[in-house]
Amino acid sequence: MASKSTSIRMAKVKKTIDKYAELRHKLKKEGDYAALQKLPRNASPTRYRNLCALTGRSRSVYRKFGISRIKLRELALEGKVPGMRKASW
Repeated sequence: MASKSTSIRMAKVKKTIDKYAELRHKLKKEGDYAALQKLPRNASPTRYRNLCALTGRSRSVYRKFGISRIKLRELALEGKVPGMRKASW
């Protein structure tokens, strides 16, 4: 499980991205790369990492559900994901 500090850091990065999104878009459109360099590093959307809402796992997180493949499978087997069941053929 990811540490609590990782989740807090990603929330802070997301807040910074949202704050500077409009300014970044404007600067990129104008081609003012010197001003872009002066923005905070965490203002770049590539710094954000999707984390599982339940475990904090950073890899293989499904965007649609916001959880990792492992937790999605566990919830599906318990019948807690509507319309999803184990395949058998």
